[in-house]
Amino acid sequence: MKKNLVYKTALCAMMCALTVAIGFLENLIPEMPFLPPGAKPGFSNIIIMFACEALSGAYVAAVVLTKVLFAFVTRGATAAIMSLSGGVISAFVMFLLLRKGKNKAGIAGVSVTGALCHNLGQLAAAAFISATLKIVYYLPALLVFAVLTGVVNGIIAGAVLPPLKRINNTFEQEE
Repeated sequence: MKKNLVYKTALCAMMCALTVAIGFLENLIPEMPFLPPGAKPGFSNIIIMFACEALSGAYVAAVVLTKVLFAFVTRGATAAIMSLSGGVISAFVMFLLLRKGKNKAGIAGVSVTGALCHNLGQLAAAAFISATLKIVYYLPALLVFAVLTGVVNGIIAGAVLPPLKRINNTFEQEE
């Protein structure tokens, strides 16, 4: 029991570190003039998907909150609110899909659904922060961007997650 707790905590810490590192690298990507402000590829969601499969909900929440804290420290309160609103909804939905409906949705479907939920959560937060519903004009571009990045991240996750799962299973069996 203790060994499993130590392993899960260490794995969670690695997932937190990876999301921060990937988030840092994504912040270096310049904004594209044809995309909504702040649109990023969301590569750290690949890590969230792995955490959703390998860890309990509490650990997944810790990884998401680490991303939020990083956004707050590096980009301020507004970025943290945006990260929180998109990240919590996205992680919750991906957690449910990966635990209950993966065979139906596939990893790319989970990724696209997570990206859509993330963008919708952020759009709702932006509407609340700006106190205007005119922000909804970004919705079509955000939906297209979410599908594109969700597919790309799903393809990457399809290649990266199986070896990570094998490693994870090996460590869990050593208990």
